[in-house]
Amino acid sequence: DFLCISLLNGFIQLRYNLGDRTVILQTFQKVRANGNTWHSLKAGRVGNEGYLDLDGINITQEASPGMNVLDTHTDFFVGGVSSLNLVNPMAVENEPAGFTGCIREIVINNRELKLTVTDPKGGANIGDCDGTVCGYTVCKNNGTCQLENSGFSCSCPQEWIGSTCEQSVHCSQNRCGSQALCIPQPHSFSYTCVCALGWSGEYCYNKIKFFIAKFIGNSYIKYTDPYYGKRDLQYSRISLNFTTNQTEGLIVWMGKGEDEDNDFLAMGLANGTLKVVVNLGERISVPLIHSKYSPCCDGRWHFITVVQNQTCIKVYLDEELILFEDIDPQRKYTALNYGGICYFGGFEIGRKVNIVTTGLFQKEFIGKIKDVVLFQDSRKIQLMKAEGYNVYDGNYGN
Repeated sequence: DFLCISLLNGFIQLRYNLGDRTVILQTFQKVRANGNTWHSLKAGRVGNEGYLDLDGINITQEASPGMNVLDTHTDFFVGGVSSLNLVNPMAVENEPAGFTGCIREIVINNRELKLTVTDPKGGANIGDCDGTVCGYTVCKNNGTCQLENSGFSCSCPQEWIGSTCEQSVHCSQNRCGSQALCIPQPHSFSYTCVCALGWSGEYCYNKIKFFIAKFIGNSYIKYTDPYYGKRDLQYSRISLNFTTNQTEGLIVWMGKGEDEDNDFLAMGLANGTLKVVVNLGERISVPLIHSKYSPCCDGRWHFITVVQNQTCIKVYLDEELILFEDIDPQRKYTALNYGGICYFGGFEIGRKVNIVTTGLFQKEFIGKIKDVVLFQDSRKIQLMKAEGYNVYDGNYGN
């Protein structure tokens, strides 16, 4: 399998192969070769449907039956490769050659690659396109870089300060406590504090403990499974109690949540109905939705268990089997390689549920979660000892 973006006779070409055939897309317009114009390029695929966009002009290759997962086991190369022998003959039309020009702002699956000396695994013959210490992102938040004899300085917009305009003026004198995040509120010329797990209060000064985790919407817990390396991933299981009066919300996401090819098992609420989604690698997602009336949003405690036996998925609600499906009778992929990561209630601050889950779930969870058990463990997960923000003591009150 491969995905390759290249320049051919002035045209941008996208080629990808998911295992059964090579798909080719090419722009209608040429790239200006004057060396002074930056071009915006977007390319990728959803399943086996590809798209290519150059400076706002889009080309789409309609999907057809066939493979729809990109399965690669090599490094990611930008601008060239360490050896031309690594290039699949079907990835380019002519003999492969390295790129000559400038590249910046590479974003892969909503994550920007840092094209610096220290972040990539390796490289050779790379220089600074800007030619100065300014570069294109030295000054943050639309700051303007100015060359100085000793380096550079940033001229910041009104609401930002710092040597690189990295700090909001509203957070410059913030009182947020231990490990808390300061979130600027420009409209009210103020800020709010987002408390780290185990802290509460307006400024996050109050130390708390809990056995029931209360999520208020802008909340999440990220748990790393210490026994992941010893798990039999063909037979996964998760159970928990939850309560909510909301009709939408992500309850749990077992998986890294980094890109569409990551395995995951997720459960949550959609349109007031319990929804479980599984990806073992064969498809982007296999949603299982309880077709009957679901009492999940009545503010009472409900016990849910999801069991994965290779490709067979069972879902129990209040100890009643409500869903049972074999998501792939061919048994091509049978293990839940979730990376040992479990998210509860949502994702890190700034990562929207509807974006990370590609629309499978729309909102963060509002409600309470307790008694989480993974696989056949005899002990419940200690959510207090995980990573998280904006999670409170659910032992009391609503």
